Formats: sequence, C-alpha cells, structure tokens
Amino acid sequence: MEQQTIHNYLHQFFTLNSCEVRENNTGKLTVTLNEELDRLLLNRPFYWEYIKKIGQEGEPATLTFISNPDRIEEKGEWIHFGSPRLHQIFQYQLKKGKYTMLYEQAQKTPLNPWLVVNIKISYIGQQKKDEILSIGLHLINGIMVFEFMEKIKNMDFSTVIPDYSFTISPIIRIHSGYKRIETYIEQYLNSMNHKWAEESFSKYEKEKNILTHFYESYLQAANDEEQEQLTVRYDNELDHLQKRLLPKIDIEPINGGVFYFSEKSETFLLH
Repeated sequence: MEQQTIHNYLHQFFTLNSCEVRENNTGKLTVTLNEELDRLLLNRPFYWEYIKKIGQEGEPATLTFISNPDRIEEKGEWIHFGSPRLHQIFQYQLKKGKYTMLYEQAQKTPLNPWLVVNIKISYIGQQKKDEILSIGLHLINGIMVFEFMEKIKNMDFSTVIPDYSFTISPIIRIHSGYKRIETYIEQYLNSMNHKWAEESFSKYEKEKNILTHFYESYLQAANDEEQEQLTVRYDNELDHLQKRLLPKIDIEPINGGVFYFSEKSETFLLH
C-alpha cells in the first residue's frame, strides 16, 4: 500500500505542476518535466544558462519512476520512502507548493469545498519507517475521507472555476478543519501497536548501561583534566545514542489545500 501511495502522490504532483504524463500504469510513471522541475530535480543549471544565451527554449527531461517492486528491473528510477528523489519533491512542496486551491472541471453545477491534507508520519527508532496519510475533510458537513489522493487521481482539476459553476461557502473554517484532522491522527497513532518503540527503548537502555559502565571504569582512575575530557566524550556518545535509538514519531505536513467537488463526484468519494 505504501508504494501505491507513493505512485499516486507522484502522479498528482506532476499533474498539478503541468508536467506531461506519458505513462501511468501499475507502479510505473513516466513524465516530461517542466523547466522549473527539471532545474530542481536534475540540477543542470549550465544547460539552461546555455540554452537561454543562445535564445532557445530547451528540452526538459523525461523521467520514469518505478514504485512497483515487481517492476524494479525495468528501466527507470526505483522510488520509495527514504529515496533522495522523493525527499527532493517533499522539500519542494514544503517550500513552494504547500497550499493550493483547485476546482473540479464540472460544468454548470455547485462545487462543495473540501480541505485536503497530505501528511508524512515518520516512526523513528532502531529502525525508521515513513507513512503518508492523505485525508479529505468536507468543509460543510465534516465528513472525513481517507486515501483521498487515491480516490481523486483520475479527476481533472484547474486553478480556475469552470464556466457556469459556482462555489459553496464552507461552514467549517480551515483552521477548525485542520484541528479535526490532527485529532484523528492522534487517535490513529494511539490505536497502533507500539512494540517497535518499546523494543527500541529497551535497546537504548541496554546500550546506555554499557556505555555508562565503560566510562565510569575510566573516570575512577582519571585525574581532573582527564575526567573533564571523558565526561565530554561520554555526553557526546550518549547524545548520539539517543538520536539513534530513542523512539519518536515526527508528523510533517507535505501539502494541502481546498478542493472543490461536484455533488456527483462526492458520491464517488464517499463510497
């Protein structure tokens, strides 16, 4: 499910950034970048500087992303949680695309507002695991829908309201809606099995005891100057140990926005 979530996320990201999707099929996504994303992802500034100097338009690159483990041998870039490319895209959205407002391309119909939020949850400890939650909250009746990006991946959106359509004003404010989503995430995390955290903390305690015993044996025989140096080294190693093994959960919004949907599409979203 995680790999499918990544595939859907990438498809939506490149579509919303006006990149041409050449292939979108069972864990394989081929896109032709625009100039901005070419500069971001491929880091070839000299090419673009040269093209501009000679008065040409330039040709953004075409990339293929593989997110299906069964197709990992095919030509393309294997992408997964933790891959540098996915991290690049996350950081780009955090800086430039954190909030958007989009309208379903539905003619002559009222459009209802939804708050859509994509959130990365990182489980950090002895091992690290990332998870993306995609949640949509209806800003009129408060209904919450999960795996939202998966549900809307084949819909068409624009930053402009379609002709002869109009938007319905939200009853729930965006801030209040986001608080509801935060409450759900807290409940979701509380309901999970946290054996991974217990195991990581247990390993931390064992390694801390070994480390403390090791330094205490040297401190007893050290003079004042040596004790000061040993204490600094101990504190540094303990800090490193805490960062490596103490369990924690980081919650980071990737992006979000208000999406407007027709009632017909809402029927699909709710089933």
